[in-house]
Amino acid sequence: MVTTAYQHKFKQAGHLLNIGLNYTFHRENEKYFYDNYLPKTNGTDAFKLLSDEQVYDFNFDYIKPLKYGRVETGLKLRNRNIPTNMQFIPGVNSVLDFNAGGWATYKELIPAIYGNYVFENKKWEAELGLRMEYVKIQYDVNPNHNTYKTDGYNYTQAFPNGRLAYKINARNKISLFHNRRVDRPNEVDIRIFPKYDDAEIIKVGNPALRPQFTNSFEFGYKTSWNKGYFYSSIYHRITDGTITRISSIAPKSNLIYAIFQNAGRSFNTGLEMVLTQEVNHWYSFNLNINGYKNQINAFSVENKYPVISIFSADKQEIISGNIKLNNIFHLPKNVDAQLTAIYLAPDIIPQGKIAHRFSLDLGIKKSLRKGKGELFLNATDILNTMIIKKEIQGQGFKYLSTDYYETQVIRLGYNYKF
Repeated sequence: MVTTAYQHKFKQAGHLLNIGLNYTFHRENEKYFYDNYLPKTNGTDAFKLLSDEQVYDFNFDYIKPLKYGRVETGLKLRNRNIPTNMQFIPGVNSVLDFNAGGWATYKELIPAIYGNYVFENKKWEAELGLRMEYVKIQYDVNPNHNTYKTDGYNYTQAFPNGRLAYKINARNKISLFHNRRVDRPNEVDIRIFPKYDDAEIIKVGNPALRPQFTNSFEFGYKTSWNKGYFYSSIYHRITDGTITRISSIAPKSNLIYAIFQNAGRSFNTGLEMVLTQEVNHWYSFNLNINGYKNQINAFSVENKYPVISIFSADKQEIISGNIKLNNIFHLPKNVDAQLTAIYLAPDIIPQGKIAHRFSLDLGIKKSLRKGKGELFLNATDILNTMIIKKEIQGQGFKYLSTDYYETQVIRLGYNYKF
């Protein structure tokens, strides 16, 4: 990775010009062997993946302070290229689909320009911004692939954001927000090669996958006091082209193929409350409670791999939510500790349900050498309860999955500032 940055400071405080250029090179060079045991034969399958990613990023940012706020504007440019080659090496009675390998090249070009105006006085706060973005994605597929063909998309769209707040008095404020954002598929989400890390649930990308667009609206109220505050908001989010995996099976096969798709429109409407309080000099806490209605409209998609399969789902709705309690302790001898508990209620996903989850995380740090050194200990999911259980309902099958991600991980480290 190579990065260069230039900043020009004008005479006026906060008046800045920033220019940056970044180049990144990343290589995946992997080869895996695994044994395939069948009732009458044994074989060794293998596959080899080579992928070189090159990314060029350029940014030009300008900030101009005003009497009651500031103006921000600039442009960004990204050029990304990822040639990939996957070779399947089948053994005796192999289960590998060696005709689904070969080369594919991902190309991404994204120029964008943005402007943002921030205004503030004794009674009002306002922010109005707009980002204009052009995106061109080209995914070239080798002509020998047994399912997918070259695909891609391009668009020119506007992404506005706005915020308006009224200060009732020094301790109370109401605010209104709106923004529109895009979540583009990652290159691995459209990658055409089947993944065999799970022998019975084969994950495959989809070159026809498109971005999902979300419009968010929020109305909030905040009241504060000497050592804390309370914030509540009502929000509504509309997502078009919801990105998810859809599972299907091929005729006369017990294998399940999970393929990325755009599942149509979904909605999320809820109430969020945040309470922050410093109880005394050694203990404070932050409590976040979020309750919402999740709705996924009826949709129909076509899985092309390994054979064409149509999946249709009716509208789904659920009332769900989550709670997060963050406890902060300031202990003697420059020791700080943080204990965080998170609970997520059962929810729906486009092809099924996800069960409740709970996590308890712990962090401790001690300052040394007059603040120059820091000894820290982090423990993630110390009770091993952040287990993601999903129930997937397909056409002609149903399965339950239990995913153990990064649970019960303990990190011990030391930081020192020269």
